Amino acid sequence: ESLLSTPVTASEVMIGKVLPYVAVGYIQFCLILLMAHYLFAVPILGSVGLLFLSVLPFIAANLVVGIMFSSLVKNQMQAMQSAFFFFLPSILLSGFMFPFAGMPQWAQYIGQALPLTHFIRIVRGIMLKGNGIEYIWPNVWPILVFMLVVLTIGIKRFRRTLD
Repeated sequence: ESLLSTPVTASEVMIGKVLPYVAVGYIQFCLILLMAHYLFAVPILGSVGLLFLSVLPFIAANLVVGIMFSSLVKNQMQAMQSAFFFFLPSILLSGFMFPFAGMPQWAQYIGQALPLTHFIRIVRGIMLKGNGIEYIWPNVWPILVFMLVVLTIGIKRFRRTLD
C-alpha cells in the first residue's frame, strides 16, 4: 500500500520488483552452467558472453509472466496455480522432454508461443554448435515479443487495480 502513495508509474514499480529477481536468475543460470560444464562435461563451443546476453530476455520473459499472473489473480494461491498452468505445458511442449518435431501440429503451435522452446534452441545452438547471433536471433525475437505482449497485459491490468 505504501507503493500506491508514491509518485511512481506502474512500469517503475514493476521494474523495481523485477530487477532483484533478474540477478537471482543470473545466479541460478551460472550455477546450472557450471554444473553442466564441470560435472556433466557439457561442452561450451560458442561464446559465453552471447550465452549470458541471450539469457536476459528469457529471465525477463518468465518474470513478466509472474507479474501478469499476480496482476490478474486475487491471491497467492491463484498465482501459484496459474504459474503451474503455464510452466508445466512449457516444459512438456518446449522440446526439452520430447522431440519437438515428433509432437502433433497443435502442440507445436502452442510450443512456438512459449519462451522456453526458443531458449532451449538458443542454449543448444550456442553451447553445442557454437552458433553466433545470426543463428540464434530467430529464437531471440519471439521471446522479446512474448515478453512485451505479456508485460503490456500486466501493466494495463496493474493500472486498473490502482484506480
